[in-house]
Amino acid sequence: MQAVAAIEALSALAQEHRLAVFRLLVQAGEQGMAAGAIADALGVPNSSLSFHLAQLNRVGLISQERRHRSLIYRANYAEMNALVGYLMENCCAGADCGNDVGCEAPTIERKSA
Repeated sequence: MQAVAAIEALSALAQEHRLAVFRLLVQAGEQGMAAGAIADALGVPNSSLSFHLAQLNRVGLISQERRHRSLIYRANYAEMNALVGYLMENCCAGADCGNDVGCEAPTIERKSA
């Protein structure tokens, strides 16, 4: 992932309703959710939801599929993983952190006066 794509994805997620939509779709899994079900679950008006879904779709974090008369939305796990990978690329100074080891900030010695 390039820096510009990461910035666009993070910008799309930097809004309360879009972040909630994305998290809901991640939880929904591969079956996804219809736009109406998303609106009901989050209490977001349909007109606002359409705008937010379009923003997430534009940056590739979600996909849209027409199923009969409904639009089904799904999280794009590959793009999500690419974004997380980009953010974690240099974690632990490039060393393998492992799954059970958390990254820790370097300890800074403070000198007293």
